[in-house]
Amino acid sequence: MKRTAIILALSWLAFTAVASSPPNIVIIFTDDQGYADVGKFGAEGFTTPNLDRLADEGAVFRNFHVAQPVCSASRAALLTGCYPNRIGIHGALAPKSKVGLSDNEVTLAQLLKARGYATSMLGKWHLGDAPQFMPLRHGFDEYFGESVSVDMWPGYPDLITNMPSPMAALRREYPHLPIWDGDKKFREEMSIDDLNHLTTWYAERAVKFIEANKAHPFFLYVAHNMPHVPLGVSEKYRGKSARGLYGDVIEEIDWSVGQILAALHRNGLEENTLVIFTSDNGPWLQYGNHAGSAKPLREGKGTNWEGGTREPCIMRWPGKIPAGADTWDMLMTIDLLPTIAKLVGADLPKNKIDGLDVWPIISRQPGAKNPHAAYWFYYQVNTLEAVITGDGRWKLQLPHTYQTLAGRAGGRDGVPVPYAQRKIATAELYDLVNDLGEHTDVAAQHPEIVAQLTAEAERARADLGDAAMKIPGTGRREPGRLTPPRE
Repeated sequence: MKRTAIILALSWLAFTAVASSPPNIVIIFTDDQGYADVGKFGAEGFTTPNLDRLADEGAVFRNFHVAQPVCSASRAALLTGCYPNRIGIHGALAPKSKVGLSDNEVTLAQLLKARGYATSMLGKWHLGDAPQFMPLRHGFDEYFGESVSVDMWPGYPDLITNMPSPMAALRREYPHLPIWDGDKKFREEMSIDDLNHLTTWYAERAVKFIEANKAHPFFLYVAHNMPHVPLGVSEKYRGKSARGLYGDVIEEIDWSVGQILAALHRNGLEENTLVIFTSDNGPWLQYGNHAGSAKPLREGKGTNWEGGTREPCIMRWPGKIPAGADTWDMLMTIDLLPTIAKLVGADLPKNKIDGLDVWPIISRQPGAKNPHAAYWFYYQVNTLEAVITGDGRWKLQLPHTYQTLAGRAGGRDGVPVPYAQRKIATAELYDLVNDLGEHTDVAAQHPEIVAQLTAEAERARADLGDAAMKIPGTGRREPGRLTPPRE
């Protein structure tokens, strides 16, 4: 009897140790993938069976946003929990940038590493390509990938005609686009064949990392270069989809997600792993058939209309996130760091961050509400363009100029068409519950909502500034600066 009691006690201790072990975290972050470019979100011309299965086993979030609709800024927000302009990161950093992510900011990788996690980053970094800015300096044990955008690759302008002159100038100034393995160069200059293998390489390395670290908590951040132009896909998926090259690329990304999910299953890690899939901004519409779709949303990348910031998002953690959940509650990438910090028992950074713990929403707790009064949407170099209520219903588009195809078709086969410029002269209000496509300005019908969001815009300007109104803001911090500076 005593022996049985001891065995039961030991079994209970083993069970509670496993149950209380911190979760593994896997974030899969694609590049320029549109809102409608996943099966569960309305994909046309290609299939995403692995992402659809992930959704069936987890939750679909249909009102999930990035903080800014462009590469570097979006990634800065994801990793730090801050609006990117708070930490001095704007737009898409060029190769040989003199600024990057500051050592004074705490990344999600650093937060988790301090809790004993193994950390790996695969893919597009784009937060500064000097050694002092790279992933190994910001909490990642391992890194394999490409440090800027693949359209900053010097071979790309030779593949197409009519490339805008700034890209031609970029090619003359930056003769190489390397692929990195840790702090060493895996390739001195990426080739077309390398471009086609990036998605496969990231999948293979992700599986290897999972298998090497299955005995203790890990953080895996897979930031795909695809489907950013120029598109690259391996032979195993080339010509497979009805959507052409873009569809082929998405199907290979879906395959890579399947490889990660299979590795988690094979190693008995599914039950204690939080998997998050989303993208960095909306589709680059001027590239036409080499770009995705944001249907039914308005516009795409480079704008603060819904098509630029609302992204497909799926999260799975068996037993913690109800399987098959489908929600329209608003969330943003800035909320992931504080939410994960709470889950693993980590302290928040000492510097002010903007995200809040949204686990009650993610885990679908009854009565859960978004804790934000509002979210702020900036673009360009610190220009406030829109504010939206925390419940995601009311959005005030502030006066600004934005890019649009104005009803015209995009380019074909990697050749972009130019955008037109349109200006919002006076603030416009949209009811996103009843007008998801932002077709009808209802400011005149709801002056009290306009007043509420105008006051919120003033709070944003006091804190982070607004270049359009020449307001500096008091809460902005400096980015990292190259030391010594590049010539």
